Amino acid sequence: MFLFIDKKLVKFLLVGTLNTFIGSLIMFALYNLLGASYWVSSALNYAIGGIVSFFLNKYFTFQNRAKSVKQVLFFVLNLAACYFVSYFFAKRLMFLLLGNCSQKWRENISLFVGMCFYTVLNYIGQRLFVFGEREN
Repeated sequence: MFLFIDKKLVKFLLVGTLNTFIGSLIMFALYNLLGASYWVSSALNYAIGGIVSFFLNKYFTFQNRAKSVKQVLFFVLNLAACYFVSYFFAKRLMFLLLGNCSQKWRENISLFVGMCFYTVLNYIGQRLFVFGEREN
């Protein structure tokens, strides 16, 4: 198991906190106020946040100066994989655990749990694969 508890993790969490705050406002407003679906609300959150996250994490968190189409592609693939795995798993898990609650309640909790899963997976993916730091 990789443990990456250092200054980069702190920076990643700062960037993530900013992205999460803004993205959560977008996601929950779309879902609860504008009636967008679970998938549209969460996807737009990560599409917008992903763009901001790429630049902040590349230059601020990981201080990576490489210019590469491959790196952008890896970032997009990492983002998509983390998103689908996290939100699919969160939705399934909350529907199993909260089967007696309303769909709206279960999906709101799923959105939150998906954010948590996503954060962990995304950090590992960015640190190891996207920005090229492969540590043992």
